[in-house]
Amino acid sequence: MRDVHVGVIGLGNVGSGALAILSANADQIALKLGFRLQVAAVCSRSVHSGAPDGTPETALRTTDWREVVAHPRVDVVAELVGGTTVAREIIDGAIANGKSIVTANKELMALCGADIWDRAIKSNINLAMEASVAGGIPIHAVLREGISGDRIVAIAGILNGTSNYILTEMERRGESFDAILAEAQALGYSEADPSADIDGFDARSKLAILSALAFGERITPSDIFVEGIRRITAQDFDYAHQLGHTIRLVCAARQTERGLILSVRPALIPQSTILASVKGAYNAVWVKGHFGADTFYYGRGAGPNPTGVAVVSDLMRVAREIRSGSPERVSPFAHERLGEYRPVPIAFQHRPFYLRFRVDDRPGIIAELAGILASKQISLEAVLQLPSDTKNDLPFVITVEPSSEQAVREAVEQMSVLKFLKEPPLALPIEPGF
Repeated sequence: MRDVHVGVIGLGNVGSGALAILSANADQIALKLGFRLQVAAVCSRSVHSGAPDGTPETALRTTDWREVVAHPRVDVVAELVGGTTVAREIIDGAIANGKSIVTANKELMALCGADIWDRAIKSNINLAMEASVAGGIPIHAVLREGISGDRIVAIAGILNGTSNYILTEMERRGESFDAILAEAQALGYSEADPSADIDGFDARSKLAILSALAFGERITPSDIFVEGIRRITAQDFDYAHQLGHTIRLVCAARQTERGLILSVRPALIPQSTILASVKGAYNAVWVKGHFGADTFYYGRGAGPNPTGVAVVSDLMRVAREIRSGSPERVSPFAHERLGEYRPVPIAFQHRPFYLRFRVDDRPGIIAELAGILASKQISLEAVLQLPSDTKNDLPFVITVEPSSEQAVREAVEQMSVLKFLKEPPLALPIEPGF
């Protein structure tokens, strides 16, 4: 049987990892497929100064991606450059040239992946994107095929390894956010501009993709409520532990009577839950089905080898489709067509909340804050104050009973103008067990 030929565009961590795996694991891949995956072309800006290990001597080496998508021997293009500009041009070029596509591009797939899939189907080619979410966890395959017979009612996960590393190291060592962020950057977990990770936008793109697979709706990432981790302090973990909880950047999607509610935000979760045990640069996804109940998936969320495995596995799946020519392929979005998502504001959610304050201490503060909460029909549950050496920047916490998020937001906005506050209150939802 004729080999399938691959063109790899983008030789960063993921591209280099995929090439190394294709080379080192070539015989095992051939045993599984019944034919070989051959790299026919590679493309990057620095390819002529040194291609990564695993690049065949016979492969075309070019700095122009157009040469790859037009290469007569290339059957499938691996787009591994990321972003939404050049990457979109590469995918458009591949479709125009009748090449199937494998991508790890979460941002592009979240924005317009469904439209790209529609065009791919019309062109009789395939699209695979397992590596776009959670690196080494085959969560796409789980939702697309593994538990496709169930009806998903909720997803919760940790989808950004950088943020999880920062939070768990703050928790373990009691050091500041800024110190741990600098360490994450030095270790290569975070970019020089860390905003996509710590402000939740990377995780938002991943949640949009997973939600499309799980619920069959065309999700627009900008419709997802997002809040980052910049304001979390080591002291917040001390208070969370007092409550039997920890803090994670939680990506959540839930079906409610009003519709699908999506969010990416730091939240308190019980220390007894399996999600709370996810530490460092790992990812995890918890899925609740109507019939099959709870399942949980855990693994490395990034890195050249875990993500490279996902890319190579996608290349193998697409190669089989190319060889079999089956017209009945499974959509990468798990549904033949996606419905239109009607955003449900997160303000409709009811949750207990953790409210952390920093104040210039004086009499009557608790009474004034409690009065604002009472005016919004919010009931106090507890007031916590750990020992502190300072009175002019005194932290303490109020937890409240389950309340509408809208009411909590209105209360926080009203509190934010109080003169004794050093900064606006930090409000975090207290999530149920996952």
